[in-house]
Amino acid sequence: MTITVIKNAEFVVGWDAAAAQHVYLNDADVAFDGNVIVHVGPGYVSKAGERVEEVDGRGKLVMPGLINIHSHPASEPLNKGYTDEVGSPGLYNSGLYEVMPLMRGDAEAAPHCLNQALGELLLSGVTTLVDMSGTHETWIDVMAASGIRGCIAPLFKSAKWYTRNGHLVEYDWDEKAGERSMEAALQLVDKACSHSSGRLFGMVTPAQVDTCTPELIKASRQEAERRNLSWQIHAAQSVPEFHEMTRRHGVTPIQWLHSLGVLKPRSIVGHGIFLDDHPRAAWHTKTDLSILADTGSTVAHCPTIFMRRGMALRDFGRYRRAGVNMGIGTDSYPHNMTDEMRHVAYLARLMADDPRTTTTTEIFNAATIGGATALGRDDIGRLAVGAKADVVLVDLKHPMMSPYRDPVRSLIYAAGERAIDTVYVDGAKVVENGEVLTIDRAAAAAGVQEAQQRAIEKFPGLDLVANRSIADVAPLTFPLN
Repeated sequence: MTITVIKNAEFVVGWDAAAAQHVYLNDADVAFDGNVIVHVGPGYVSKAGERVEEVDGRGKLVMPGLINIHSHPASEPLNKGYTDEVGSPGLYNSGLYEVMPLMRGDAEAAPHCLNQALGELLLSGVTTLVDMSGTHETWIDVMAASGIRGCIAPLFKSAKWYTRNGHLVEYDWDEKAGERSMEAALQLVDKACSHSSGRLFGMVTPAQVDTCTPELIKASRQEAERRNLSWQIHAAQSVPEFHEMTRRHGVTPIQWLHSLGVLKPRSIVGHGIFLDDHPRAAWHTKTDLSILADTGSTVAHCPTIFMRRGMALRDFGRYRRAGVNMGIGTDSYPHNMTDEMRHVAYLARLMADDPRTTTTTEIFNAATIGGATALGRDDIGRLAVGAKADVVLVDLKHPMMSPYRDPVRSLIYAAGERAIDTVYVDGAKVVENGEVLTIDRAAAAAGVQEAQQRAIEKFPGLDLVANRSIADVAPLTFPLN
């Protein structure tokens, strides 16, 4: 086996195990043997007879690969140019119930969407992705071919939501179908976990708190524990959902999940925005935040999609101070993790009216060790001996990185993905010189373009409110003459 050694890196974000924190190292080496890191620090010395491939680290920042714990890559790329600035005014501007169901991709669209998103993610330094999608035939093959470390998280539920009028959400319940879809999801998860690449694993993922029966939610959490997997559900993600759950049960979505006994370490709440103390909820209790902290649950924070509709978690720094483990996800397009991290920072400070509510340290932690904690893993999200060789090289000489007194800040707040030069996942190079080696991005983009056109043609037939065209729901920026 050849030892890959990144020599004389100007900066390395290493892991101090004693202090349990990332630290900067100057003029350091990072070495990995196959898919495992064997050295982080100055002066790697090769052993007699050892084959070494040296990578010049001068002018580079070497950091751990980022972990995206919440995304929908098989469908969200289709929404580009559609859901950018629309939401249902009668549903507190959420796009979930009226707008998003109208852009529906076909089976041919899914692999193109997934490849387009995976390319964006790799280029933005993501090496581990939680993919929460509906089952599609090519899912595992596409994920494996991309080279990413992929968590397959098939969604299942007991009910479908819809609206006939744009202000009332209705539910079509089929409990047996929910049970069958969970069984199918678990079979796919088991297949991912046994994949020969060793890079794929799974998550048990009931879709939403308001579309699953309590029996399905509890059974799914038990299956996650039986398989030693993490578990995730969308909850506290919209005002209509909050009101629906308090109407049904007299408690908030978070309180209801807690009453079912499913909130615990390795439980992930997708979004977790509308807690009982959120101003838009105006509920009489103030316990949701402490429940999340006390149970060891994680919140998957995805600010960009909600910023589009004038909504925000209040706020990232407050959740961290309360003791909630935070991870970051891209959720929607663009699947750009450096953008998402920047939005975490700016939105938190805006919502708190306080520039000190959070720090770059906390945000980088959420994108690395916070995500690893949520996934129950101590071998990713850090550069440490024994960890997986998921490594990102950033070009410090990129004009957008200069000056780079604090290179992680320069990356997040200025350069973004433009300065990411090389990415290794599991010791294999998947990005080089800013180009993805494993995905035909042009073909994926063309496939998504064609898929969106097919979806637009079917759009009016899916609209239960007024049989509208896409132009009626989301007019073009300028008139088309």
